[in-house]
Amino acid sequence: MTSAPLRKLRQLASDQTLRSWLLARLIGREAAPPAFKAHCPPYVTSLELGEPPKPIPSFAALSPTPPANPLRLDLAGLTLDLHPGQEAELFDRNFDDVEQLLALHRFAWIEEATDPAWVAAIWNVWRQRFQTPDSGWPWHPYTAAERAINLLSFAKRHGLAQPYADSWNALAAHAPAIAAKLEYFGPHYTGNHLANDGRGLYCLGIHLGWERAASLGGKILLEEAKRIFSASGLLIEGSAHYHFLLTKNYEQAAQWAKEAQRPEAASLAEIAARARHAAGGLLLAGGLPLIGDISPDLSPQRLAPLFNRTEADLSADGWHRLEQGDWSMLLYASPDGWPPMPGHGHQDLGGFELHWKGVPLIVDPGRGRYGEDGEAALYRSAAVHNGVILSGQDPRPANRPYYSDAFRRRTGGAPPKATASSNAMTLQYGIGRANVARVFAADLGRFSIQDNIDGYGRFEIERGLVIPLPVDIQGCQASIRTPAGDVRLIADAPLSASQITRWTRYGQGQPATRINIKQEARLPWQGRLSLEAA
Repeated sequence: MTSAPLRKLRQLASDQTLRSWLLARLIGREAAPPAFKAHCPPYVTSLELGEPPKPIPSFAALSPTPPANPLRLDLAGLTLDLHPGQEAELFDRNFDDVEQLLALHRFAWIEEATDPAWVAAIWNVWRQRFQTPDSGWPWHPYTAAERAINLLSFAKRHGLAQPYADSWNALAAHAPAIAAKLEYFGPHYTGNHLANDGRGLYCLGIHLGWERAASLGGKILLEEAKRIFSASGLLIEGSAHYHFLLTKNYEQAAQWAKEAQRPEAASLAEIAARARHAAGGLLLAGGLPLIGDISPDLSPQRLAPLFNRTEADLSADGWHRLEQGDWSMLLYASPDGWPPMPGHGHQDLGGFELHWKGVPLIVDPGRGRYGEDGEAALYRSAAVHNGVILSGQDPRPANRPYYSDAFRRRTGGAPPKATASSNAMTLQYGIGRANVARVFAADLGRFSIQDNIDGYGRFEIERGLVIPLPVDIQGCQASIRTPAGDVRLIADAPLSASQITRWTRYGQGQPATRINIKQEARLPWQGRLSLEAA
């Protein structure tokens, strides 16, 4: 049996919710997902781009001088040092994480200060070995789009690698390759990649003078913005970092449109402005909480400083902020309680990030890599977040793109409901047949979390707090040492600790402590945690 059918059988055996959905399909209670034509969004009338434009001297010709100094590459959390003459070996390397391979082929390692001689040397090796489009990873449409954008942005600053016509033609080949494999998989399973495919076509069309590519890319960017951003301008995929990344991408496209006096310019600028305002609403006093996945494309450390805090109200999208005195909290609860699908959200319902005096005190751990098992699955689960866990289960079953909204409502528990006052916030939601209410309250020197769980039956109730700072635990109390002073945690049950990673970017993180408060109890149940300035 091949690995794909075996994986699906294992999935079915371990997922009761999936079995319930299949039964509902068999008896006619659930309909099949809507039919669609893969790779062809319904608003696109033609994917034909016509003949590619002939090379014209719209870029400077980059000097063919070979690199003379070493180069340090950042590949999705992996740092590599290259010496002149080693550029060919780079593409023979085996990578532990496919995202590192993709970062190499996306030329995502190019920065403002990267030596142009190195870019030309590596591009010429790539062109000689990979320039013919095929079905492999180097020509995945998202990767092809990123590569074209990164190389054309570089060429605008420094020039196009020689032989000029060869580089031009190799870049032009990206447009039909992307158009043929647009990442459209129906309304239920198309994520933000399709918008990026459009961005790649738009960049190629504008900078190579290819009108059909520019028109198709612009159409995709405008139409996808209606789908992936909410009315408030927020990306609906459950990740703070991905929202910042998509904001930057749309701002870049808007700038291209303005420079080229394209008809899409005003609409793209409006989309980007709304997204930027929303991004400011995700920032806390101590920076950007990395709630949800962290993209390997551009690190939070490079993105977050480009944005300022705003008063954007994102509560309709499930992002709730509480600011009172020294305390600053951001809480995410997706509108239906499920991690968005498709998306980059985690099983973090009821979790939050809390800053005190501008210091991240309780943090979301983020996730260091993608995957469906091992550490990648752990950091997507509730087991490392700051929520409430009943008998070791995530607050929602694993989400599937083909589940209907009605099925999710029937099987997932009551959807979240948040109410707020000037110094408190209450979040109510269901976990199966239990109903949870978390009340967060702040005053000048104290922050408290009151948990009330209604229902019946006996459960192991676990609450978790991820601390990125030195912490000393003594029984039911803990002392947290911060640069702004000590904070004391007071709990209603004994504390224990486990060492985890707080991921600060894709593939890289710092040690952190997850404080666990576990107790066996019969519902209904109440518990309280308090944080006080020492």
